[in-house]
Amino acid sequence: MSDPVAVEPVAPESDIARHLARRAALVAPVFLVGGLIGWGPTGLFSAALGLALVTVNFRLGAAIITRAAQISINALYGAVLGGYVARLGLMTAVVLVVKAGGWLATVPFAITLLVTHLGLLVWESRHVALTLAAPGHRPTK
Repeated sequence: MSDPVAVEPVAPESDIARHLARRAALVAPVFLVGGLIGWGPTGLFSAALGLALVTVNFRLGAAIITRAAQISINALYGAVLGGYVARLGLMTAVVLVVKAGGWLATVPFAITLLVTHLGLLVWESRHVALTLAAPGHRPTK
């Protein structure tokens, strides 16, 4: 008889969030240089803050889903909704604190935040399997 193999549960949302963070690092220089050239050091900081918030948002969302999925489907539903509201609140609080300190250039921050959120999701969607047989990324051939 062969030894039973322990199979760890797959968390495709964490894998996808890691890939999103890697892709954010790939596009970061474009946004950072654009912020620096257009708005100086404040623009550089604002673009960096936008990139950090996007990455943290994706990673926190994945962590919330991973944990709640281990509990129950109802916990998952509640955690997704509550986590979304909490993450929006966290991002709002960070922006308000930074803006009150005078360190935020609104235009590069908003461009970075919006373009990276949507752009990274579109980029990642090209690599995700849309089937329950292979959740997460498409299997390699």
